[in-house]
Amino acid sequence: MDKIVLEVANRETLGKKVKHLRRQGITPVHLFGHGIESLALQCSTGELERVLAQAGHTGLINLNLDKEKKPRTVVVRKFNRDWRKGQLLHVDFYQVQMGEKIKLEVPVITVGEAPALNAKDNMLDHELDALSVECLPAKIPTSIEVDISSLTQSGQAIRVKDVALGEGITILNDPELVLVKISKRAVAEVEEEAVEEAAEVAEEAIEGPDEAGHDKEKSREA
Repeated sequence: MDKIVLEVANRETLGKKVKHLRRQGITPVHLFGHGIESLALQCSTGELERVLAQAGHTGLINLNLDKEKKPRTVVVRKFNRDWRKGQLLHVDFYQVQMGEKIKLEVPVITVGEAPALNAKDNMLDHELDALSVECLPAKIPTSIEVDISSLTQSGQAIRVKDVALGEGITILNDPELVLVKISKRAVAEVEEEAVEEAAEVAEEAIEGPDEAGHDKEKSREA
């Protein structure tokens, strides 16, 4: 995977005045980490959006600071957006040490197909969207895959203890917590879906061609 690089500059505009930066297409960022001095920084909003899309919360980023020859390796710790407009407001970066373990949240994704979902009254519940892990920066997984193909009937679940990660990666969540499970849909929901399917079948029967290949509505008119 290509290295993710982001150019940043020192920031002198602080507090409420940062709104003027945002109007110029610049986003305020903050750099902190274990044993380092926190820094107020800024960078192009467009470049920052690109990096966020590429790195997420787990990708390592090379942060190039003004007047520093060596880039700083960081991960995205947190970012804020305007809930109305979606505008990026602020980003926090955490500087990592490659020989020092880091704790972070890694997203959970499901793979495979659960045979239990072939029954219309069954549904898949996602109980946890991410797991807290601890590992060296070089071992940070992009995501954690959970294979649901073993779920064959309602009531079955996959728990944290069922997930196996690579050597050197420790999951910090309670082993008994449920990640995903098969549940029964509410009766009203199942009935509503059945009514919708029946309506679709009826509509197709009216609008579809008859055995002779003629449109049924036209046949009636004739």
